[in-house]
Amino acid sequence: MHHLTEEPGAAAPPIDMLEQYFQSHNWSFERDGDEEIVAAVKGSWSDYELRALWREDDRVLQFIAQTGITLPRDVAAAEVKSALFETLGLINEQLWLGHFEWWSADGSILFRHAVLLDSDESLSLDQARVLVDAAIDECERHYPALQFAIWGGKSPEEALRAAMIETVGEA
Repeated sequence: MHHLTEEPGAAAPPIDMLEQYFQSHNWSFERDGDEEIVAAVKGSWSDYELRALWREDDRVLQFIAQTGITLPRDVAAAEVKSALFETLGLINEQLWLGHFEWWSADGSILFRHAVLLDSDESLSLDQARVLVDAAIDECERHYPALQFAIWGGKSPEEALRAAMIETVGEA
């Protein structure tokens, strides 16, 4: 694996820096000009799609991680949707950066956050690391709770408790 080293003050346009970061981890990615980049990352629970969208006019970099969990719009059981929304609310209360949401257009559950960049419109390696690591870490941490609440028949509180059990060691 190629490692990035950051010189003090080193930064690059946001999509360029994310491309370098993805390359350093040997993640496959596709880039659409200076405005968008999409990478595929294998997690413990799912394969995540990481998407960054740069809005130059607003100097905002939006970062999205698709969890791989989809709840179709036409799910008949209202209690399943209710459990999902309550679980999302309980999870989001705990987050210091970003939030989870159900994307109604395609039924996917995603993690999303954004960063407002300075007037120089550059992203540092540390900022890139925080964006990516926070998204992957939160998806990995909360994936089981979402699955328990949607498909496991657990209440949102039970789903969170069951998913938050920390294991020690390896089997």
